Amino acid sequence: MRITADWAAPWFAPYRDVAGPAMDRLAAGLPVHEALGHARFEPAGPLRQGYEWHVAATGRVPTRDNAHDLFNGLVWLRCPSFKAALNQAHLAAPPAPLGQRGPVRDALTLLDESGLLLSAPPVLRRALCEQDWTTLFVTRRDLWQETQVLVVGHALLEKLLTPRKPLCARVLFVDDVDAPVLRVDLTPACLPPLPVLGIPGWWAPNASRDFYADERVFRPKRLASAPAPGGLVC
Repeated sequence: MRITADWAAPWFAPYRDVAGPAMDRLAAGLPVHEALGHARFEPAGPLRQGYEWHVAATGRVPTRDNAHDLFNGLVWLRCPSFKAALNQAHLAAPPAPLGQRGPVRDALTLLDESGLLLSAPPVLRRALCEQDWTTLFVTRRDLWQETQVLVVGHALLEKLLTPRKPLCARVLFVDDVDAPVLRVDLTPACLPPLPVLGIPGWWAPNASRDFYADERVFRPKRLASAPAPGGLVC
């Protein structure tokens, strides 16, 4: 399997140190679970219980030979405490009706697949929760210099191999992206949507104010699929 990625891109750069050796092993023909270079990873196969329970019980992460699981592994290598906390939170989540995850596990899954950790000034936090894109990206654009941003969603990282304007993250506000804290009452409403390529400095086209005029991506609150303002906890 071959992966072509620009590891200098803002979304991939935090993973460059762990990705380098893994990419070399992939190029040498090793499967993903071996290329990741850690005993934590094992070949995917039938599980007696669910994935989260297997990881918690064995400390091992079943890993398929594809890009999706490669990025999952890179996040484990870069953010082991965060991934372990996600795993434990899944197990501790309140029971849900048969066949459903429940709101806590829904939120944890959103973080795992499409999550972005953001430490930001209050003005930007409020603007994001209100989907006030003009304040967030234009009039207070300067405040992004005071932020920390880390994409932790492995599905989103995979999608960013081919950057497209509509790609969207679900944001967890934190004080420090390297020491995130998960709330026990986390729900999808706590994770506001963020079109990641709108982040200043992340993509050349967003240097133009017109970039943010596309309401198909930067949706007014009334048009968005996200919860109404009263449902967001930011």
